[in-house]
Amino acid sequence: MALFKRPDLEAQGFTKEQIEYLMTESNRSLAANYILKSDVQAQIDEAVKGVKPEPVDPKTTPEYMAVVEERDMLRTIGGEEFAAVKPKFREQVFKMLDRGENAAAVAEQLTGIKGNYEEYFIGDEKPPQNTPQFSKGDGRSATNPESEEDKLVKKLSEQWK
Repeated sequence: MALFKRPDLEAQGFTKEQIEYLMTESNRSLAANYILKSDVQAQIDEAVKGVKPEPVDPKTTPEYMAVVEERDMLRTIGGEEFAAVKPKFREQVFKMLDRGENAAAVAEQLTGIKGNYEEYFIGDEKPPQNTPQFSKGDGRSATNPESEEDKLVKKLSEQWK
């Protein structure tokens, strides 16, 4: 591969002597650093023969460990013990847990955390009984109150049938 092409050098305005000099010098520099592959092939073969990649256990990679940790977190926060924790605080509470070998049970740790962070947990009190309850489902003749507009829409829809 030539570094220079004669037509390009002529287009740049070089004289024939200058072009010949540049071509000679570029060929000389290429020849000085050129090594045949056949001369080096023995060294290449020897270097490749000695190198064998070590097998990697996929269960020890950091990526796998991150996936396992995420799986364990999702299983734990989806369990019955975390039902008392508000959904938006479950991951934070999980990160507060001690997950070592000699750690206390999750339920015990949650009671300790509840003492310090009550706002993360759903209260034990029931909603007040004097609030109106509306539903369309089963119950004591549970009906939603109808406004005048609802009555008018119902009447018109019956007439259009």
